[in-house]
Amino acid sequence: MKNSIFLFLLCGTFIINSSCSSTNRLTMGVTQAPRIAIPSNVSRIGIINRSIPSEENNKLDKLDKVLSLEGRNLDKEGAEYAIQGLLDELSRDGRFEVINITDVDDQRKGLGVFPAALPTNVVEEICRTHGVDLLFSLEFYDTDTTPNYELTTVNLPNNLGINMGIPGHRLTLNTLIENGWRVYDPTTNTILDQYIFNDFLTSVGEGINPAKAFEAIVGRKEGVLQISNTIGVDYGLLTRPINVRVARDYFVRGTNNFKIAMRRARTGNWDGAADLWAAELDNRKPKIAGRAHYNMAIINEINGDLEKALEFASTSYSDFETRLALDYVKILRRRIAEKQELEATFDQLSR
Repeated sequence: MKNSIFLFLLCGTFIINSSCSSTNRLTMGVTQAPRIAIPSNVSRIGIINRSIPSEENNKLDKLDKVLSLEGRNLDKEGAEYAIQGLLDELSRDGRFEVINITDVDDQRKGLGVFPAALPTNVVEEICRTHGVDLLFSLEFYDTDTTPNYELTTVNLPNNLGINMGIPGHRLTLNTLIENGWRVYDPTTNTILDQYIFNDFLTSVGEGINPAKAFEAIVGRKEGVLQISNTIGVDYGLLTRPINVRVARDYFVRGTNNFKIAMRRARTGNWDGAADLWAAELDNRKPKIAGRAHYNMAIINEINGDLEKALEFASTSYSDFETRLALDYVKILRRRIAEKQELEATFDQLSR
């Protein structure tokens, strides 16, 4: 009986605390700037491949191919497919002319790590020679395949055409595809982006002997090449703005106006809620006025006026010490900076 009373009190406390929360949460869709913000002056992009094995890495690379059962030209072809995927995606964007630059002397095999960045004078020379404004580079590309061999039972038809289980072999190849990219800006002599993509492919084959098991692994090379192409496409997509859902907390308690505004907001009547929040901006209680200013920042963000939202949020924190407002100020400043990048991106799209 005592345990039941304790459980009831515990549940009752939880319900009261939940119902007395001073804030509610909303979600909204926002457009974020791309990871790779292409400068507005860029109209022509070059792509280079630095991932060809260098002489000092050649022996190690050959040894790696033997140990991991890699195809003779898999790294070379995989890199080319990744480059093609990037070229296709950037060209599909429509903002730029994109060219594949093949006559680059500075080529290195990173073996899973970034090589030293291209010197600025080399970047400038490549861009000047080929008439490009920005340089995308596949800095390294490497496939590393780990074989796993085990005895198993394979089904083969006998003379009567009936499948029979006989001792056999299973070979599993786990292929790690590693690659790294950089974007060089010759105008500012900076690296706009540096990014690593890793992906995996598992191939399984069975047969009556190890050689047959290896022969049974079909499509492995094609799978690696397809993944490599997709990796290039995905890197190109990082130049596009993205739509995401974000969460915001707003105040629902303090005065009767806040309670009514909460119900209006829940029905989608945000403008009606804002009318009631605005009525509390000059409330004599600093706590209430601070919450009203904070909520007015929320409604202005919903309506797309980020500058006005920042003004309300800043006042909420600086004048009324609303704790939530400081983090919100940082969020709004970041969104304003992203908006400026987006506007530059959309200017390019409209050219």
